Amino acid sequence: MSDHDPAVAQEIGFILLPDFALMSFASAIEPLRAANLLAGAELYRVRIFAPGGRAVSASADLPIAAEPLPRNGRGLHTVFVCAGGNPAAWLDPEVIATLRRMALDGVRLGGISGGPYVLAAAGLLQRRRFTIHWEHAPMLVETFPDLVPERSRFVIDGDRITCGGGVAPLDLMHALIAERQGADFAHRVSDWFLHTHIDPSEAPQRTSLAERYGAHHPTLLAALEAMESRIEAPLPRAAMARLVSITPRHLDRLFAIHLRRSYTDVYRGIRLDHARRLVRQSLLSISEIALAAGFSEPAHFSRAYRRHFGQSPRADRQRLSSG
Repeated sequence: MSDHDPAVAQEIGFILLPDFALMSFASAIEPLRAANLLAGAELYRVRIFAPGGRAVSASADLPIAAEPLPRNGRGLHTVFVCAGGNPAAWLDPEVIATLRRMALDGVRLGGISGGPYVLAAAGLLQRRRFTIHWEHAPMLVETFPDLVPERSRFVIDGDRITCGGGVAPLDLMHALIAERQGADFAHRVSDWFLHTHIDPSEAPQRTSLAERYGAHHPTLLAALEAMESRIEAPLPRAAMARLVSITPRHLDRLFAIHLRRSYTDVYRGIRLDHARRLVRQSLLSISEIALAAGFSEPAHFSRAYRRHFGQSPRADRQRLSSG
C-alpha cells in the first residue's frame, strides 16, 4: 500500500526520554489527532514508547504512559525521539540500539528538540541535513564535530526528520500532513489550532539579532553575527573592525552608542553564555569548555565565569546535577 493511501493508518511512534519538553510533544501529536477527527477516519495511529515501558515524566512533571520499546520496525511508518532536560539521561543504550534496528528496517526516523542529538549518537545523521533546538546545538557540535546542524525550524531529509521543538512541530506536522493529504486538508488542521501563520522549514528558530540586542545598525549587527559564529577563536577588536570595514574607533562607538557596553564586554558575554550551555548540558570537562569558549587558560575562564554568573563553572554544574 502507498504511504498516501488513506485506507491505511500510518503508525507514528514517539520515544519519550525523561524531562522531554511537553509543549514540543503536544505540538507534534495534537495535529495527528485533529487530522483523524477532521477526516472522520484513522489516518494516523500514535504509539508512545519508553525504555522498559515505564511512564515518563515530561518537563512539567506530568507522567505519560508508554509501552516498551519495539523489537523491530514492523508496522511503524515514522518514529520520533523527544528529548529535553538533562542530556546525561538521553543516551540510553536500549534506545540507541532500537533506533539502529528501526533504521535497518526502513522506518523513517526523527528527532524533536534534543532528539536529534540521540540520532547523532546512534550514527544516524551522517551525511544528512538536520537541525536541533538552538540551545542544544553547541553541545552537539562539540561532541560530534563532523556534524553541522542547520538553524531551521525543521528539516526533512529523506527518511530523517528533525525539528527544533517548541511550537515548531506544528509547522512540521503541517508539512507532513500536506505531504499525505494535500495542502487544503493540512490548512484545515492548522486552522483547528488557530495556527494561521505556518512557517516554512527554513524559518529561523530564534528572533533576529536586531530583536535580541535591540539594535538595528547594519554594521553593528554584522559584528554581532561574527561574534556569535566565532566563539572558539574570538576575533581581536582590530580584526573585527577590518572584517566589517570600519576603524576600531568607529567599532567602539557603535557598541557604546547602541548597546552601552564595550566590544570586549559584549563578546565575553556571548562566549560565557555559550560556555554555560556546555557546562549545563555537555559531558565536556571544564578545560575543554574553556577552549570551546575561546579561553586558553582554564583558570582565566573560571574567574571570568564566576564574575559573570556569580559561581564557578564546576559549582554551576554540580548545582544543576543535584537539583
